[in-house]
Amino acid sequence: MRLTRQTNYAMRILMYCAANDGRLSRVPEIAAAYAVSELFLFKILQPLVEAKLVETVRGRNGGVRLAKPADKISLFDVVRVTEENFAMAECFEADADCPLMDSCGLNSALREALNAFFEVLGRYTIADLVAARPNMRDVLGIDLLTPRALAS
Repeated sequence: MRLTRQTNYAMRILMYCAANDGRLSRVPEIAAAYAVSELFLFKILQPLVEAKLVETVRGRNGGVRLAKPADKISLFDVVRVTEENFAMAECFEADADCPLMDSCGLNSALREALNAFFEVLGRYTIADLVAARPNMRDVLGIDLLTPRALAS
């Protein structure tokens, strides 16, 4: 299974916010850190906000931050919000036309593999990803000394 670019960057947004220790993060800063367009990140933010993984603050000193602690956001939470389709083969599709649909060993094996994938993602959190890279703040260019970063 291959996760979409949207899921990849959704996790990166959440990691950036987690590394920013609860302070507001600005989309232009996140976009610069990952070398992607702001528009792309804004599109990704919408489902994250709707799922209450991220909250936004409007205004001149506004930005985004995690809506709950990073250790309470599993990778499965993110994948569930950002991925549209978990079909690993045609037979997973609703309109599949296969005479073996209900008795196929392949279908059940793939379903078991998908469930194992989800189970592993559920064991890891955004906090785990940030903790795995102790110098993440430096790598992302997050500077605690800037006035914007200190404002919450």
